Amino acid sequence: MLLQMEHITKRYGEVTANRDVNFDLRAGEVHALVGENGAGKTTLMRMLYGMEQPTSGTIRVRGQEVSFTDPSRAIASGIGMVHQHFMLFPSFTVAENIVIGREPSSAGGRFNRKAAAASVEELGRRYGMPVDPSARVSDCPMGMQQRVEILKVLYQGADMIILDEPTGALTPLEVKELLTNIQALAGQGKSFILITHKLHEVMEAADRVTVLRDGQVTGTVAVADTDVEQLSRMMVGRELVQLRKQPSIPGEPILQVEKLVVRGTRDKLLLNRIDLQVRAGEIVGVAGISGNGQSELIQAVAGLRKADEGTVRLAGTDIAGMPVRRIRERGLAHIPEDRYLWGAAKDATVLDNGIMGYQHKLKRGGMVNSKSARVMVSEWITRFGIKAGSLDNQVQNLSGGNLQKLIAAREFAQDAPFLIVAEPTRGVDIGAMETIHTELIRKRDAGTAILLVSSELTEILQLSDRIVVMYEGAIAGELAAADATEEKISLLMAGGSLQA
Repeated sequence: MLLQMEHITKRYGEVTANRDVNFDLRAGEVHALVGENGAGKTTLMRMLYGMEQPTSGTIRVRGQEVSFTDPSRAIASGIGMVHQHFMLFPSFTVAENIVIGREPSSAGGRFNRKAAAASVEELGRRYGMPVDPSARVSDCPMGMQQRVEILKVLYQGADMIILDEPTGALTPLEVKELLTNIQALAGQGKSFILITHKLHEVMEAADRVTVLRDGQVTGTVAVADTDVEQLSRMMVGRELVQLRKQPSIPGEPILQVEKLVVRGTRDKLLLNRIDLQVRAGEIVGVAGISGNGQSELIQAVAGLRKADEGTVRLAGTDIAGMPVRRIRERGLAHIPEDRYLWGAAKDATVLDNGIMGYQHKLKRGGMVNSKSARVMVSEWITRFGIKAGSLDNQVQNLSGGNLQKLIAAREFAQDAPFLIVAEPTRGVDIGAMETIHTELIRKRDAGTAILLVSSELTEILQLSDRIVVMYEGAIAGELAAADATEEKISLLMAGGSLQA
């Protein structure tokens, strides 16, 4: 056995994150680690990687007991970790990011860029993951950045690689490529621990899967001997409710976007004369490969970016150029695509983030009514199953999925006539996904107009009444839900046409 973690317990004061956990890894194996948000998956792996130390328990690598007090010791033992949020320097080249900390030097002690590029090129060729060593990381798509992260840990000599939610920001094609690369590397003797919420990826890529619930192992099974339904029950402790969606009965237009143009640096067209309408009581899904204008569309509608041309009407009022607060007061709620950049203030408390953007509604005599705010946010925490501890904890201590649930609960509670929902289930567990999807359908049925932007085609297909596909800043096509398939959407995403 390559790795054994035995009876691992981790406590933070009165909170137990992991309790008596046993986990092992074999050479050349892909072992998935799944569980709901806050189940203890990342904490367990942070202990393996030396970022945390167990309260009790034993870790053995190749039969030898080890104690990693920092990541450098784990790396020296052949363990690498690719974090959920990439740890790359955008302004550096691919080669510079991969060799950082172990840079080849010339005779004079200077960084040898030529040798670094050659080493990286050979590394990519050896593992079947070619890269351009001279490319700047900021210019690389997310799938390529993921490849750079993996090559970085391989360059460090890792034969055990921890991947924490590796597909969260990837397109469907990039996901397939990553899973293929993982299996190919496992065939060459590398071992992977795959932390993920996406059970279809577990079924496709893993050999075994261990399920955590409330910090404890509920079982370890061979993928060949299980299915998604069984794993779901092991994760949440109950049967999941199947989403039931009746055909929509759309009402009057709530959002009307006409000839919308947004330009970037050097006058590059980011949005090219977009026409879009979302009516009351319908969900319009927006699909597209990342970087094709979806983010700019959201930002222009929500007031986070100034449009260069065109109009944006919300319930008949032109909101283009209005401050964000006034747009929200006109009836817009927004679950943003980047929860850390747009959705939360990490140093603020759970309570403050819960009322953020709407605190003026809770003011009495110029001060926020703290008692009412605490009752309201506490109700959301219970309803959405958010593991937050105290309302006075900083949100940076929440898992990414629990923070996502807090933001979703906050925006759902506003009862706005128009709701922008961007990547609503990124990084959340299957139980939270069920809750968020059910709430979106409930909102739609109550008459809310919803603009849904998601990189998950299954989510787009499951929830949308109409689907528009974006390509190079323009709308490449529109499909009714009844006519939409993953193949048709993928064709439009790649710049193709549905016309014969």
